[in-house]
Amino acid sequence: MASSALICDTEQWKALQAHVGAIQKTHLRDLMADADRCKAMTAEFEGIFLDYSRQQATGETIEKLLKLAEAAKLKEKIEKMFKGEKINTTENRSVLHVALRAPRDAVINSDGVNVVPEVWSVKDKIKQFSETFRSGSWVGATGKALTNVVSVGIGGSFLGPLFVHTALQTDPEAAECAKGRQLRFLANVDPVDVARSIKDLDPETTLVVVVSKTFTTAETMLNARTLKEWIISSLGPQAVSKHMIAVSTNLKLVKEFGIDPNNAFAFWDWVGGRYSVCSAVGVLPLSLQYGFPIVQKFLEGASSIDNHFHSSSFEKNIPVLLGLLSVWNVSFLGYPARAILPYSQALEKLAPHIQQLSMESNGKGVSIDGVPLPLETGEIDFGEPGTNGQHSFYQLIHQGRVIPCDFIGVVKSQQPVYLKGETVSNHDELMSNFFAQPDALAYGKTPEQLHSEKVPEHLIPHKTFKGNRPSLSLLLPTLSAYEIGQLLSIYEHRIAVQGFVWGINSFDQWGVELGKSLASQVRKQLHGSRMEGKPVEGFNHSTSSLLARYLAVQPPTPYDSTVLPKV
Repeated sequence: MASSALICDTEQWKALQAHVGAIQKTHLRDLMADADRCKAMTAEFEGIFLDYSRQQATGETIEKLLKLAEAAKLKEKIEKMFKGEKINTTENRSVLHVALRAPRDAVINSDGVNVVPEVWSVKDKIKQFSETFRSGSWVGATGKALTNVVSVGIGGSFLGPLFVHTALQTDPEAAECAKGRQLRFLANVDPVDVARSIKDLDPETTLVVVVSKTFTTAETMLNARTLKEWIISSLGPQAVSKHMIAVSTNLKLVKEFGIDPNNAFAFWDWVGGRYSVCSAVGVLPLSLQYGFPIVQKFLEGASSIDNHFHSSSFEKNIPVLLGLLSVWNVSFLGYPARAILPYSQALEKLAPHIQQLSMESNGKGVSIDGVPLPLETGEIDFGEPGTNGQHSFYQLIHQGRVIPCDFIGVVKSQQPVYLKGETVSNHDELMSNFFAQPDALAYGKTPEQLHSEKVPEHLIPHKTFKGNRPSLSLLLPTLSAYEIGQLLSIYEHRIAVQGFVWGINSFDQWGVELGKSLASQVRKQLHGSRMEGKPVEGFNHSTSSLLARYLAVQPPTPYDSTVLPKV
């Protein structure tokens, strides 16, 4: 076991704790009056512009955070990740999602073997398969070309690919490549999700991609069996090999399921589920919908940020600065949440993906050495696209709890609209809010200002905004596949920086397992009660009562018959 020293015991941590008082005495409206400070609190890479001047921080704060990064050995930890050292110590694994988008000639080792050629071997296979599929050469059981894809997976096998798909749907180049095609995702084991995923689809023209590393994930495999039955009931058992493919490493179970192992696409233990969108998990279904060249641009965008993160000085390193500021907000200023606010409807699934990426990675209570932490790690992530969020939860952000905000804007809209006679274009209207909201949060509105505006006295307390609410602004030049990849990589590395500084393992997820094991006990009880009339036993009173109430209502059909969704 490595040293059990905690970052919070270091002098650098204590220096930041002592610094909090000075920051709390200073209002953001005063900090924003310092033009030199504001100019210094920016970073830029390939047209992506970060402005973090509306953080409750000074140049001294940043210096102290950089010293904390040094004390946490941040540079060495980043280097170990890129070198393929097994920094996921609880699972004895490398953490190499960066290898998934590395150039073909890169060298990234795991267990002394360069993994990049193997990654490109899978990508080449995806490219060839997707071209065959999209050309119409791959046909289904009745000889028809397949134009619909349903990707079945959960968690990291779902949220990341869904985010990218949603962002690409309205990109003109990607949309042109996807004409006449549909890509849907099935994740929830709820049969309602099954019904929605196949609504108005014809099995004759549908391909199902089953995404499960082990081919044993309970929810995914039940959904896969359900769609298999949907195909068989319409086209016969022989149709499975033509209408179902897999992303898995368990070729034995893939074959037993009825899928041709030649149509299985691999990924690796050094890819965590929530970091797997750049593996076959995301690349395969996205390539079937948009073509491999579009997806390769997405991968190249992610790789560009990987290089920036790996090689840029911390003072101008966008993921490092974002990660350090998050540590400052959570651990020193005591803000437990973060709002992700993209002013682009195309990024509507960004917040759900980052929610998983962040909270599953950094929701830990012990150090990487197993020592209980005397500090909180991670933050509660949530968000909606602007301006929808403004009419939802911004009230709390402006006048309730202090929640640091990430404002994400795009200079050039994917789908510009101009109406003759309007003051501004639709995108300018959207971006007016992107620019205004951070200032509203920072400056607020004082009672004196309200008095000068002749606001009635009884309304002044209600219309006062204290301000001093931190945010940062990330402005992208466009939102093509390349920038979508960059945005993903920025957040992935930001989250890793937080974990590296806190001294936790951001790459395991043992907290997911307990609920799964308890669910298996309930599953056995439900089967025994339904099929053999066994009484409910072995649970606490509350669970037993709930189960009894649930079992009292008989299912509409017996368990020994097949019923598929009516869509």
